Amino acid sequence: MSYPIEIILHRQLADCLAIPVFIVDPDGNLLFYNEPAELVLGRRYEDTGEMSVEEWSTAFRTTYESGAHMPPENLPLVRTLNDHLPHHATFRIESMSGRQQSIAVTSIPIIGRTGVFEGAVAIFWKTTDQ
Repeated sequence: MSYPIEIILHRQLADCLAIPVFIVDPDGNLLFYNEPAELVLGRRYEDTGEMSVEEWSTAFRTTYESGAHMPPENLPLVRTLNDHLPHHATFRIESMSGRQQSIAVTSIPIIGRTGVFEGAVAIFWKTTDQ
């Protein structure tokens, strides 16, 4: 499958970063997450491969810091897919391996040189539990 150069460059950058990175196409399909993201998400990318937005947005259980369920449409990356704007949130996840932790997520749109929305990238990190 061929991807726009902006997606390819983001993937190359993600491979070099020590911070978790998640990359999706304009439809929300997971294209890649890096090795640091594997530790937080609880599964290697080689084991999951590409996933639809319906799959990855429900692959781990998300809750607000208050403990209330966080619906997938409130995830920063899903919000960026919907409005092509950056978003940030801190919430709790139960990873694909069953580990619970607080994470902060910042998502940004990937806009091509021609102004076309090419997808989005999320960076995230574990936060200290309150």
